[in-house]
Amino acid sequence: MMAGVLLCVSCTSLEGTEYEKTSAPEKKGWSAEGAGKISARQTANPNWWKSFRNAQLNNLIERAVSDNIDLKVLVARTNTAEAAIGQVRAASLPSLRAGAGASFDSSTGVGSSSQFNTATSLSWELDLWGKAKKGVEAQQAEVRATQADWRAGYLSLVSDVAITYFQILQFDEQTKQQEKVLGDSQRILKTLESMQQEGVIENTRVLQQRAEINQQSKDLLEIKRLRAIAENSLATLLGTPAGNLRIPPGTLTQDVTIIDVPAGLPSDLLMRRPDIVAAEYRVLRAYNLTAEAKLARLPSFGLTGRAGSASFKLSDLLKSFTVGILPSLDIPIFDPAVNTRLKVSEAETKVAREEYRSVVIKAYQDVENALVNLESHKQQRKELLAQLAELRSVAGTVNEQLREGMVSQLEVFESGRSLLATEMAVLENKQLILSDTVRLYKALGGGW
Repeated sequence: MMAGVLLCVSCTSLEGTEYEKTSAPEKKGWSAEGAGKISARQTANPNWWKSFRNAQLNNLIERAVSDNIDLKVLVARTNTAEAAIGQVRAASLPSLRAGAGASFDSSTGVGSSSQFNTATSLSWELDLWGKAKKGVEAQQAEVRATQADWRAGYLSLVSDVAITYFQILQFDEQTKQQEKVLGDSQRILKTLESMQQEGVIENTRVLQQRAEINQQSKDLLEIKRLRAIAENSLATLLGTPAGNLRIPPGTLTQDVTIIDVPAGLPSDLLMRRPDIVAAEYRVLRAYNLTAEAKLARLPSFGLTGRAGSASFKLSDLLKSFTVGILPSLDIPIFDPAVNTRLKVSEAETKVAREEYRSVVIKAYQDVENALVNLESHKQQRKELLAQLAELRSVAGTVNEQLREGMVSQLEVFESGRSLLATEMAVLENKQLILSDTVRLYKALGGGW
């Protein structure tokens, strides 16, 4: 039988096939022009949000990283995974147990008797093939994966805080602009009412203006509602009950700086994305669990030791001992559970590899979308700024014509309203550019 065991062992690959990194579709560069002009080393900036030069944003992110509940959950999961390493490693260590006992017996006419005993047992399954080692390596890979999960959660948290804060600043500035638009509309209404009383215009024009004021008032209420919702969302990100956070009003135009994105971003930078790192470590974990399952088909060797003593007198208990050591050999000739476990592990490895490829493919999409959106919104900004300059010139000309009596006050109001509408579009465009920049940071794994 032993010869057969040795033959079995000699024909079995103890480590299984060597681990190979999972292949995924490669991408040499991005669709944006100039890709590949900078190195991945040049793109590392762990505190990238500070480039926006906003002290309030820096403070909010610091609070969120410290107090966000979801991030604390991820930390706890990492600690749990680290503790589990010891649990897995303990399975390969010797187990020692000790005990002691005493019995007393009393019979009428015979007298009483007593007996004392001690017992110690030792059991140890020798890890000759490295099965326990593979289990430990699998759990270590899981620890690395949970650490990457924390990094992914951290990156998402920072991005969400930044985008939400930018939206709040946009709503603050939009509120001021909308209030000005509403004020101009009310002045236009007064002018129209005077013209209607003089018979210059029909009453329908006055009614149209009143309806427009109603719409603008509704829009103002909607902006304030959206700000309150965004503030509640930010409170949750900071680990604070919604309604308990108050963000001081600010302006997006003056309080936040647009960041220039480098002309070229290397595609290999994507591989540092924490979700990709986590997926790759989970492939490694599945590989090690499969190797462990393969090694479970090999014979296992163990040692069982027992030692003890017994005496009718407590004083004589330690005077004599009996010791025994028994080696054991377990050969899994037919064990459906072992074979089933191997099949499950191999299937889970395939799942982990495909999930890794899926994460990589989605990451490419995230970066491409962020680059497309950012480039498009920057091009739109050029057109909006040109439009804004032209409308400001028109407004200046109309004001001069008003002083010369060439136009009416109504035309001045209409010109100012068009100018404010464009200013609001420019404001929204800046918020989109800032948010696109944040999403690009997140898509690339954070920082450049």
